[in-house]
Amino acid sequence: MEYHNPVLLKETVDGLNIKEDGVYVDVTFGGGGHSKEILRRLGPNGKLFAFDQDPDALENALEDDRFQLIHENFRYVKRFLRFYGAKQVDGVLADFGVSSHQFDVAERGFSTRFEAELDMRMNQKSQLSAYHVINEYDEEQLKQVLLQYGELRAAPAMARLIVESREQEVVKTSNQLKAVLKKFLSPKHENKILAQIYQAIRIEVNQEIEVLKEFLLQMPEVLKPQGRLSLISYHSLEDRLVKRFIRNGMFEGEPERDVFGNFEVPLKKVGGLIVPSSEEIKNNNRARSAKLRIAEKI
Repeated sequence: MEYHNPVLLKETVDGLNIKEDGVYVDVTFGGGGHSKEILRRLGPNGKLFAFDQDPDALENALEDDRFQLIHENFRYVKRFLRFYGAKQVDGVLADFGVSSHQFDVAERGFSTRFEAELDMRMNQKSQLSAYHVINEYDEEQLKQVLLQYGELRAAPAMARLIVESREQEVVKTSNQLKAVLKKFLSPKHENKILAQIYQAIRIEVNQEIEVLKEFLLQMPEVLKPQGRLSLISYHSLEDRLVKRFIRNGMFEGEPERDVFGNFEVPLKKVGGLIVPSSEEIKNNNRARSAKLRIAEKI
């Protein structure tokens, strides 16, 4: 199964500050690139758990006694770590991007490059697909998806047009969707706008924002003191949530302060924002929008 290069490989694993006999978790296993590097740095008594809900990723499972691949969504990370006897761990790594493999398999419907049925499910057993979002959401729901997750200014008009079009004919494929939204796809900006539309639908189908929030809220319990988080985001919605949670321990508003103006948070940031070098972006186009943030449990 062909998976491309892991993004920010050295920087992300460096961020975990690996101890030879530590217990680590890679919650977005994919092609196993980050996991292989973690195992390379672990001693014989170390342990690595990995999560991936995509059945395709199971074919990449690593033959190593220190490794356990869990076929589940990482929103359930605490539950399954406890099931395997790991109450707290030394570090957690996450790469929130869609894998290159998912983009490259046409029938999964993730890529704007291919004609495919509207799908975009990371978990292929999931009931909700891109088809349902486009054909069954009402105009207001569609508008909110395109506005919030695609940050598209034309979201109200796009939603209206989708609803009008599907009354004439069900929208089943990516080419049909492009045809419906053709008036919004100027030749100069077509790829960018399509990418925003696809991103919005994909986030909704896979509940990516809810999953990210659930995952982050578990981290203070899952990590040991001085345990590390190493998190790669690819769009501003994710990065904003990660940044706010590290800073405030919450996603909105400000934490309560004591009479001296101080407040307690479970994590502290380690270093600043890390982005790929121009060399890495040249070799791996998928890295171009990656943002890495590292945090430590206090």
